[in-house]
Amino acid sequence: MAENQVPSSIKDEVLVIKRRNQMIKGAVTLFIEKGFHKTTTREIAKASGFSIGTLYEYIRKKEDVLFLVCDSIYQRVKERMEASIDPTQTSIKSLIHAIQSYFQLMDDMQDEVLVMYQEVKSLSRDAQEYVLQKERDMVAMLEQVILNSLPEHHSKEEVKLIANNIFVQGQMWGFRRWILQRSFTLESYTEGQIQLLLQGLNTQEKERS
Repeated sequence: MAENQVPSSIKDEVLVIKRRNQMIKGAVTLFIEKGFHKTTTREIAKASGFSIGTLYEYIRKKEDVLFLVCDSIYQRVKERMEASIDPTQTSIKSLIHAIQSYFQLMDDMQDEVLVMYQEVKSLSRDAQEYVLQKERDMVAMLEQVILNSLPEHHSKEEVKLIANNIFVQGQMWGFRRWILQRSFTLESYTEGQIQLLLQGLNTQEKERS
């Protein structure tokens, strides 16, 4: 399932993209404030700047809006990660830069990411699988950076765990911001997580030697 598989009665693709971007922007604001289930399609239409009749020219049901929101968020995250992370670099500095870039991205999009994880369960099974595959692709980008940055004797399973830990730590800045931001800035949080990661890897190397 992909964005262009959400049916629209409008054949002008440029107009469809424009209207759906308006819809996504309005829906994210409402989902943050009220949640998906308490938000009505009429409210989404109003927040998008057009009538409910126009809204239904671009979607079939409210769940389509949620799918478009999740798809848009993942696409933006993917594009930002691709722009800031070079998986071909082969030094520990490249891993540190990748973590810093990813954590900054999670700070910039913390509201959107929070909405996505709170509401993704309301999607159909096929739509959930499509969205989760995009997450797997992003974790795979981190795995490649790790493989290029760390000694070769880390196993595939260890690299996968490290990548998923980094991925969740970035998201945690948004999920736990209400308490983390009492003690940390984004910079100090990022630096602390990087130091813990490097210390853990160093300890692991010593135990193996």
